[in-house]
Amino acid sequence: MYRFNSILIILLASIFCTCCKTTDNAIEEKLTQGIDVFPDDWLGDWSGDLKIYSGTELKQTISMGLLLQPILGTDRHTFTIRYGEDIESSKRKYELVTIDKEKGLFKVDEKNDIMMEGYYIGGKFFQRFEVMGNLLFGTIEKQGDNLVWEMVSGKMEPVSTSGDTIILDEEIPPVNAYPISVFQKAILKNRLNTNN
Repeated sequence: MYRFNSILIILLASIFCTCCKTTDNAIEEKLTQGIDVFPDDWLGDWSGDLKIYSGTELKQTISMGLLLQPILGTDRHTFTIRYGEDIESSKRKYELVTIDKEKGLFKVDEKNDIMMEGYYIGGKFFQRFEVMGNLLFGTIEKQGDNLVWEMVSGKMEPVSTSGDTIILDEEIPPVNAYPISVFQKAILKNRLNTNN
């Protein structure tokens, strides 16, 4: 009886491990299948409304666009951003530069001596930077047929500091929390796609 129980336990354990491995592989496949190739699968002339929030209020809505096209003969793409109704005068003719595609490392060249890193990780394009005492964190993500653009910003000065103590012989590090004063979000549709 003891031997039978041991064999049964070993058999169940091997089935369980095989199931877990299969489940892990299936999850991994689903994750990788859903991720686009960046920026190749994001090309287009994207436009929509940018909503700007402060606190609980919607403060402003303006039109916004992003033109993402390859620049022939280079490792660059247009990354032209526009705001407002006057499309031509509001264009910011930036370029997206591929630094290391395998690592998801890019730069946005603003064509005025400002070049900022951007990171394509897990299906999202991330940027985090500080300008004039404000910390900004932006993401762009392709969701179905849309690009979702989001940006949060606030002062670099901490709004609070906690921790920095010892509790039960465990050293608790200081943690700074930073304010978020503005949130921007746009759902952009591809004007080059006739289905939108």
